[in-house]
Amino acid sequence: MRQLAVAVTGLNATDNPGPGVPVLRCLRAAPEFRGTLVGLAYDWLDPGLYCDELGLVGAFLIPYPSQGVNALRERLRYIRSKLALDVLIPTLDSELPAMISLEAELKEMGIGTYLPTQEQFEMRSKARLAELGQRAGLDVPETAVVSSVDELVRLHERIPYPVMIKGIFYGAHLATSLEQAIAAFHLAVARWGLPVIVQKHHVGEEYDVVAVGDGEGRTLGAVPMKKMFLTDQGKGWAGVTVKAPALFEVTRKFMEHTRWRGPCEIEILRTAAGRHLLLEVNPRFPAWVYLSVGAGQNLPWLVARLAMGERAQLLPDAKPGVMFVRISLDQIAQMDDFQQIAATGERTTPAVVRTTAVA
Repeated sequence: MRQLAVAVTGLNATDNPGPGVPVLRCLRAAPEFRGTLVGLAYDWLDPGLYCDELGLVGAFLIPYPSQGVNALRERLRYIRSKLALDVLIPTLDSELPAMISLEAELKEMGIGTYLPTQEQFEMRSKARLAELGQRAGLDVPETAVVSSVDELVRLHERIPYPVMIKGIFYGAHLATSLEQAIAAFHLAVARWGLPVIVQKHHVGEEYDVVAVGDGEGRTLGAVPMKKMFLTDQGKGWAGVTVKAPALFEVTRKFMEHTRWRGPCEIEILRTAAGRHLLLEVNPRFPAWVYLSVGAGQNLPWLVARLAMGERAQLLPDAKPGVMFVRISLDQIAQMDDFQQIAATGERTTPAVVRTTAVA
């Protein structure tokens, strides 16, 4: 392969971590990788900016998605003028529409991506999940999209409690009564705007599948994981890879129907009756993606290679019985580095290597 430098977004790593740091760890773990890594963050206290173990040659703040496409375009042009940058892997739902719209321009800058189309991105949205399920033959919980409290009040006639109240991008809150549903509705609107998704709550075992599609309906790699421990926010804190044909079947149907291109996370609930309910599809890598390395499928490294134009090839089956257990650490950072990020929005190594060979 040619020389390679990869930039990754989403470096927040709190109790509800973003996928950026795990994606960077995956790239660093690839035996073939000898390139350089660049971190892109939205806040100067995002822990990934100060993680020396990642070996970042550069760390930069980028504008929030609310600041628009033009601000992002200019910032990426500036970063590209400072450092070699061959591949960009965005990892947050809210930034993807802007990244997708800039895909052609990024290519002109010499920056490769491997993203879904805007149509694919919208097709799997929470607001259209029920429609996707009907068309692709996937079992989806009873779902409604509401834009007012009045709609929410009348909804129990069609979808009885308990229900999950979900923001258009992130967040899910269990509501067992109208009062709880109204409070969760206002919280979702305040954070993510309208509409709000209401989904029937079912009890069962929670599974996730991280996968990569080739844009033509094939699944290039997929790692299914059973959640073993959840935080109070419902996030997986421990999990184990499993061999479950039903999970692969859900993934296959999704990939074939949408012709998905790039990474995604498919959330599935297995009920006591044996139903496999598609809860949602996140259009990027999950925070637990480092488990794919342990399972023998380094999916971020696959995406980096595909973004450079490498021919798509199927990966070997993921290894079952591999666990992850998340851990919280106090990370030591230097005040000088923080001040540099806060004052200038960037930090680079003293001698920036513009390109580094990949074996």
